[in-house]
Amino acid sequence: MKTIHTDKAPAAIGPYSQAIEANGFVFASGQLPIDPSTGLFPKGGVAEQTRQSILNAENILQAAGTDLKHVVKTTVYLANMADFGAMNEVYSQFFSEPYPARSAVAVRELPKGALVEIEVLAAK
Repeated sequence: MKTIHTDKAPAAIGPYSQAIEANGFVFASGQLPIDPSTGLFPKGGVAEQTRQSILNAENILQAAGTDLKHVVKTTVYLANMADFGAMNEVYSQFFSEPYPARSAVAVRELPKGALVEIEVLAAK
């Protein structure tokens, strides 16, 4: 196993890694919509937060030597399922066919009051 870390994504806020590379895959931890240059969420709503979460995941994948085109599975956590459409619209700008497998679930609450958190699993 190899730990992946980049300053172009938020640092872990607990006892976990940004990502782990193992057996030809990169397992990225869920990415909150924190702008690593400011430590803050972007202004706006779930669309802007979705974009930042995906950009954070993309930067981690790049640090691991892969990219969004190699993502095979995502999990999207939403604080409110009513935000699914807005999240999906932004999400579709980052992924193309063949689309990764995906789960999208509503959760009671996300860290720091985020509206969305996204994790990815990518091949190398």
